Amino acid sequence: MTAMRIVDPHVHLWNLSSGLYPGLEKPSTGFIGNNAPIARSYLLDELLAEGHDAFEIAKIVNVEAFPTRPLDETILLQQLADRTGFPQAIVAAADLADAGCESLLASHAERRNVRGIRQVLNTHADPFYAYVAEDFLGNPAWRRNFGLLRRWNLSFDLQLYPQQMRAAAELAAAYPDVQIVLNHAGMFVDRTLAGWRQWRDGLALLAAHENVAVKISGLGMFDHGWTLESLRPYILTTLDAFGLRRAMFASNFPVDKLFGSYTDLWHAFSAAVADMSDDERAALFRTNAERIYRI
Repeated sequence: MTAMRIVDPHVHLWNLSSGLYPGLEKPSTGFIGNNAPIARSYLLDELLAEGHDAFEIAKIVNVEAFPTRPLDETILLQQLADRTGFPQAIVAAADLADAGCESLLASHAERRNVRGIRQVLNTHADPFYAYVAEDFLGNPAWRRNFGLLRRWNLSFDLQLYPQQMRAAAELAAAYPDVQIVLNHAGMFVDRTLAGWRQWRDGLALLAAHENVAVKISGLGMFDHGWTLESLRPYILTTLDAFGLRRAMFASNFPVDKLFGSYTDLWHAFSAAVADMSDDERAALFRTNAERIYRI
């Protein structure tokens, strides 16, 4: 049987010997559960082996993993890419509220595989779910510095919760020439009917802007015992909002390795869109990611 070629646009490689990821040096417990199985180095060879004989991982986008020194992470990833060809794209870390972010963005952009920036924005009234305490989307200095991304043609990976989507849609409207990529299908955290509606309506607000795309990934973070049938509504609702030209499947490995195997996840993605044409499936599994991340 021929392996299915995929482009995985959301992975995290981390080498704990770098000293960049102290948060992973000891296991911890949060809303994703206990992270002990991934509180260790996760390197390229392990990722490429995850597909086994079913999936050929042709290209990857490495997304920052909360490094203590963002430029050092980018340098190490570019060195890896120069040696191996992987990752084909790097989404680097930067604090756009920091006075020195312009210099950092320039330094990131000097590395030829850097395509974008991510700064996690998730705020939540319950500290258990909050990544950050500050509302960066409402910070005028942060928004001005967001505009700097245009200088180096950098995209922005947008990670937030549904209650923040209206403000993010306003950001997308203010900067229509910045490519924004919504992470993890918008992180549907409130698993109630009201929460579903807020997530669904927020997707529509973001999708109304042509400069916003979406990664269908990270679904296991709020559905630890997922099945194809439990994932299907989120996959199809996201595709209904964004269409087939601005959506892509992604693994979020090794984080989602806590909830199932790589092959099971990609088989579920494939089964959810089994009735689509070959061209439509190619867009979701490969070509959209290649176009959006310019790889």
